[in-house]
Amino acid sequence: MEKELNLEREIERSIPEYSGVLRSHMLEIPSQIEGCGGIRIFGRLIKSLVFSTDIAIIRNTNADAVIAVYPFTPQPIISHALITASDIPVFCGVGGGTTTGNRVVHLASSAEFQGGFGVVLNAPTHNDTIRKVREVIDIPIVITVVSEFDNVADRIEAGAAILNVSAAAKTPWLVERIRKEFPQAAIIATGGPTEQSITDTVGAGANAITWTPPTTGEIFSRMMTRYRALSKEKRDV
Repeated sequence: MEKELNLEREIERSIPEYSGVLRSHMLEIPSQIEGCGGIRIFGRLIKSLVFSTDIAIIRNTNADAVIAVYPFTPQPIISHALITASDIPVFCGVGGGTTTGNRVVHLASSAEFQGGFGVVLNAPTHNDTIRKVREVIDIPIVITVVSEFDNVADRIEAGAAILNVSAAAKTPWLVERIRKEFPQAAIIATGGPTEQSITDTVGAGANAITWTPPTTGEIFSRMMTRYRALSKEKRDV
């Protein structure tokens, strides 16, 4: 085991890297996420998912995939725009909360035809809806789990391939609880706001982590602060 770990470290140290000039300030996922084992989907290993619908951010991050869930009625034109613009796989939100029934099935089918890598269903989704979606698509169904009161066994039986655990501060605890009961389950989990919360969630048994990046407004704010400082230096010279 020790020899294998040393070999992995040696390989990691020897990986050449190129970041360029214009892309050198891209958004990099927290290094703690690399501790995940990942989920292999259609031959591609997914460890990190960026939680965003901002195309500029999606095009400037080193995450493995996108989880495109937003607080409005899902629209195929939004999924199409994200999938077309993204250079990494996109998991499309298709409702299950406010949007229900056959509309969810149609949205899921549309997401697959457009090139979506998977579909994400909200926590209130009925198991009958999961079954109907499973009948018409061949990409993975991701069901959101928000508390210990969600019946995970029924979700898996209905056709959910991946669990998306999002339980705020209780996420690591809930991931650990699910992992003990379902050792083979594929689990994506929200990493939380700190490096420690990500480490805790990975340690609890999450296969992949969802990371929320700073907004474009926050990034611009930092850039403008730097530009103002540079402008002041020029005036002082």
